[in-house]
Amino acid sequence: MVELEQPQLNTVFHALGDATRRRMLRELALGERTVGELAEPFTISLAAASKHIKALENAGLIRREVRGRTHLCRLDPGPLASAHQWLSFYERFWTERLDVLERLLRKEDELRSPTPKKGDDQ
Repeated sequence: MVELEQPQLNTVFHALGDATRRRMLRELALGERTVGELAEPFTISLAAASKHIKALENAGLIRREVRGRTHLCRLDPGPLASAHQWLSFYERFWTERLDVLERLLRKEDELRSPTPKKGDDQ
């Protein structure tokens, strides 16, 4: 069972709760980017982009390296594994429930539809 009280899990889901940050992560999955490159597709300031990047850093989802005046960011997918594990529990939960529902509906359909008797097909 996945530990539900992991503080890091809270910060990961907080970070993933914003569309801008999710898009930044998708960009970083393609390779490292500068803060400016991460901010470019959005109509946000560098300061706003830095706040988003800080939230991703706090969740451990990215690493930032400073080279002179350039800040390079790269994806650190490790914390996503704990989020995936947490979500997988609920995926199994709902899959099992839907399988039960499917069986019940099939049984109900079988009871409703008359079974053809021999010779009725003529």
